Amino acid sequence: MRLRCWPLWGWVIALLVVLMGLPLPVQAASSAAIRAYDDAAAIAKDYSGQSLLQVEFGAAELAGANFSGADLRGAVFNGAMLTKANWHGVNFSNGIAYLSNLSGIDFTDAILTDAMLLKSNFRGAQVTGADFSNAVLDRQQVVLLCQSASGVNSVTGVATRESLGCP
Repeated sequence: MRLRCWPLWGWVIALLVVLMGLPLPVQAASSAAIRAYDDAAAIAKDYSGQSLLQVEFGAAELAGANFSGADLRGAVFNGAMLTKANWHGVNFSNGIAYLSNLSGIDFTDAILTDAMLLKSNFRGAQVTGADFSNAVLDRQQVVLLCQSASGVNSVTGVATRESLGCP
């Protein structure tokens, strides 16, 4: 009788070994938190020079945050508060900022090519040398930005006014 139980125990042990190699749900959740900053009252407000590819900031409070020189390609800011943030020299190509407050933000020399920027507020934003080529913005925000748009982006060589389609 003892010999018949061994094959069963072998299967149980093999199953335990396999299960122990799988990540636990808590571990999976913690690795996702590295990429997403949802519902964040962002503790760190200095993201300057960081690689934040495809990071997600949902409803994040980032007023005055420093993103200067950061790589934000493909990043998502939905409902984020970014008033008076520093985006000097940021690469936000293919990014999304939907329903976000970008008023007073410094976009000097930033790259925003192919970005989706609908339903966002740009009042008082500094856009000298920013490249908005193929970016999608609400028409009234383009008119607002064209009032102060000037300069040429140092990386892409594209004039800000041209990238916005200013008259």
